[in-house]
Amino acid sequence: MRRTPPPAVLAVVLAVAVMTLQALLLPLFAGPAANIAPRDLPVVVTGPAPAVAAFTAKLESTSPGAFAVTEVADADAADAAVLDREAYAAFILGPSGLTLHTASAAAPPVASLFSAAAAQLGAGTGMQVTVEDLAPLSADDLHGGGFAAGFFPLVITSLLAAIALYFAVPRFGARLTGLITFALLAGAMGATVLQSWLGVVGGEWLPVAGAISLLVLAISATVHGLATVAGPPGIGLGVVLILLVGNALGAVAAAPELLPQPWGEFGQWLPIGAGATLLRSAAWFDGAGAGGAVWVLVTWAVVGLALIGVGWLGRKPEPQAAEPDAEAHEAARRLGATVAA
Repeated sequence: MRRTPPPAVLAVVLAVAVMTLQALLLPLFAGPAANIAPRDLPVVVTGPAPAVAAFTAKLESTSPGAFAVTEVADADAADAAVLDREAYAAFILGPSGLTLHTASAAAPPVASLFSAAAAQLGAGTGMQVTVEDLAPLSADDLHGGGFAAGFFPLVITSLLAAIALYFAVPRFGARLTGLITFALLAGAMGATVLQSWLGVVGGEWLPVAGAISLLVLAISATVHGLATVAGPPGIGLGVVLILLVGNALGAVAAAPELLPQPWGEFGQWLPIGAGATLLRSAAWFDGAGAGGAVWVLVTWAVVGLALIGVGWLGRKPEPQAAEPDAEAHEAARRLGATVAA
């Protein structure tokens, strides 16, 4: 017979366990936030070859390691790189000075950083600097705070839906129906609220709703699948991986390149990071740059649904009451008749 540890021992063990979790979470959250800085931010530059060479050298000497500069043929190619989410900004050198094209919807802090860098370069070289935002944020969310704040209720409700279905719904088919129904409704409601009501997300309604639905399904299916194969500990694992780690490394309000590497890139392989990238692409860039994020979210959703199936097939059958045989049933009937007589 297993002995239950004394309450005092159990209390100490729990305290040590939570303290250990705290020791892991503090650097996970505080470390990236304290070390936010540009790291190889992709940018493009175009103009006369001598001017481009001099400008690139100046940019790299001013901020070593901050930018990954690529030269393109002309202004149209530069704008295409920004709108296709291949670069965060385009520097266009011309006779009248420097023109900077940014896309604040891709990452508001990065757009501000480039504007400051362009102003600094202009002041240092005497060039006239013009800034144009090719993909501005919504007028109701000029700094992007609404997008980041509105994103996390989608994550929290996805976790809650997965946990509620695990404890409240016993049947496999009903659980799948609940997950898919929730994902579709969450996409529709999320797009309606964020676009039509709050105005913090741009774009067409259907792509935005689809992006939210895929994010929600990836999160809820993963947590529900882990719960199905591992029980409540699986829920804890899913919450830690998706919410805590994913939140710290997702760069929802910033950009992956601003985080210490390889953690910024790793965050894009988790549902929160991929979901934020997909939603931005759907809302402001007509889906450009969303391919990798879609594959990440589809993979999480498929793995989660597969875990649900594996857990359901491996469950222990519930004991059923034995059916009385015919002779015993007949004997009981005769005894009852005799007693009644």
